[in-house]
Amino acid sequence: MNERSAVWMPWCWLEETHSGAVVMLGDRVYKFKKPVDLAFLDFRDPQARLQACEREVSLNRRLSPDVYLGVGELRDPSGSAEPVVVMRRMPGRLQLSRMVRDHADVTVEVQRVARQIATFHARARSGPEVVAEGTRDALRRRWRANIDETRSYAGDLLDAETVDEVAALATRFLDGREDLFDDRILRGAIVDGHGDLTADDVFCLPNGPRLLDCLDFDDRLRYVDRLDDIAFLAMGLERLGAPEAAATLIETWAEHLDDPAPASLVHHFIAYRAFVRAKVGCLPGAAHGWPAASPRVYADAALAHLRAGAVTLVLVGGPPGSGKTTLAGDVADRLGMVVLSSDRVRKELIGIDPCRAAAAPVGGGIYDAVHTEMTYAALQDRAEVLLRRGESVVLDASWTTATARAAAARLADSVSADLVALRCEVDARTADDRIRRRTDVSDADEIIAAALREAADPWPTSHAIDTGGSRAECLEVACSRIRPHAPPHARPRRLSQMEPD
Repeated sequence: MNERSAVWMPWCWLEETHSGAVVMLGDRVYKFKKPVDLAFLDFRDPQARLQACEREVSLNRRLSPDVYLGVGELRDPSGSAEPVVVMRRMPGRLQLSRMVRDHADVTVEVQRVARQIATFHARARSGPEVVAEGTRDALRRRWRANIDETRSYAGDLLDAETVDEVAALATRFLDGREDLFDDRILRGAIVDGHGDLTADDVFCLPNGPRLLDCLDFDDRLRYVDRLDDIAFLAMGLERLGAPEAAATLIETWAEHLDDPAPASLVHHFIAYRAFVRAKVGCLPGAAHGWPAASPRVYADAALAHLRAGAVTLVLVGGPPGSGKTTLAGDVADRLGMVVLSSDRVRKELIGIDPCRAAAAPVGGGIYDAVHTEMTYAALQDRAEVLLRRGESVVLDASWTTATARAAAARLADSVSADLVALRCEVDARTADDRIRRRTDVSDADEIIAAALREAADPWPTSHAIDTGGSRAECLEVACSRIRPHAPPHARPRRLSQMEPD
């Protein structure tokens, strides 16, 4: 959480943060705690500084035992002693942040870091007092505290509108995601982590990474979801202009740990970490002239991730041959969503292989009113499970009736999800030609398509998508409707393929 400034002197190198100072002399590093009282720590008492030094060594030896040599003391001529953390000095050229700034290819290094963090998380301590800090309500309290502290700087160091939207989007995500956070607890994802993973404190040595400077002044801030923990480093890599490295870090870590999570949760935790940095950048004494530490930069990053991670229910509708199934699949692939198709669900409900033909006249067979109502109800039931877990969902169906659309809108509202409706349109001749040539699971022919076009209720709340153009153009238009704001750099990819039970 510390921003740094540095001063060079002929005999040593000094780095200063708002809570301490670091002196690098030869092959050793000496870390001092400042006698300051900040919003989140109080080091005015010498005994508090000594305990903080001892705790820093103990906690950081979990990840870098050969770097943290112990606690020493520096005495002045009067005999007064100041505790210092004594460390082995790391080579600056192998600092991850420096390597990124030097435009080095850090893919291999980031993968090694991800695997080390995954191994650490797999072994990290947990327990009731740790898990208590990983609940949805605990995260909500942390968000609220950070937002409340930051509001006093709005209009000066931060834009008030940005802070307000961050607060609204963070709250909206948490409101509907209790199932997601309960699942994280059941997976054992809440651990005593590092708490302050930054690229400045990662050194990529030939015999393995060294991760330094964990959060040691408040245990509760270190008791987090392990995805939250690594999201801090991903956020930092993004801010350094290395979004692909950030995505590689998260994906490698998740694969090594086998820890699935929806893209929305990745975005949410990166947003949280960015907003914490924005808050810290506002605190008195936090700024030391480092331009990258602008609170606005971090607040904007938080907002971008919250927008990109908003849980969304997308209805993709239109008559047969309108291209809705193709568009639904393309949207899901591009935006990292789960797609559910009425054609498949309809047949699954009655035990028919989705690829088996079951053609019937308009309103007959498995396409009568009863089966259609069952199909839409099942679609929404499955979508609800996924939405509550943080997955955004694309529902591929005709959506010809206002009744079905109204039910979908109620569902989205009940789980605090955004609702976007896309109405696929194309001329009848093109639609009929597609129907004759297609090989998917749909049973509709040209007669049924014409009947559905004629019977469809008006859909004024939908966005029309002309699918007569190129597939790529249709996808761009659709995605711009679903995610109107430019997405952050991280790839919007799920860490798992979650399906409803």
